Amino acid sequence: MSYSCPLNFVQVDSNASRLSSLLVAALVIIYLLTSIEYILYFLILDFSLKLFVNREYSLVTSVSHTLRKYFKMQEKFTDGGAKKLAGIFGLIFVSLLVIMYFLQLPTFTYVVAIIFLSCSLLDVFINYCLGCQIYYLIKKLYPSFMS
Repeated sequence: MSYSCPLNFVQVDSNASRLSSLLVAALVIIYLLTSIEYILYFLILDFSLKLFVNREYSLVTSVSHTLRKYFKMQEKFTDGGAKKLAGIFGLIFVSLLVIMYFLQLPTFTYVVAIIFLSCSLLDVFINYCLGCQIYYLIKKLYPSFMS
């Protein structure tokens, strides 16, 4: 998935991003097992801080960078625009989970959660970011997207 040129000239650490995906997936699984909706509120706040305020204020991002250093994983940089779009998709999925919680639609909750977890765990285990692939496709069609 690594492309040779940055598409928005902002680079992010891919390994830390994958650890973030793992943490988010773990939190979603915990939510599914416990139905503690505060987990979803936390994730919405965390995604919002990361995407719209400053990445450094995100607790999940801070923990993932700490874990990357603790496990002595090398920094591996990738295009930040692609990861930002993937984060927007994550925010949308978590928001949908909150809506399903309030509407008391457990079947749809599980469908949304399975799709979200599949996307997150693809990134974690085989380094395949579906949101990033969508980003690269959109950038080919609309080069000024997210610039």
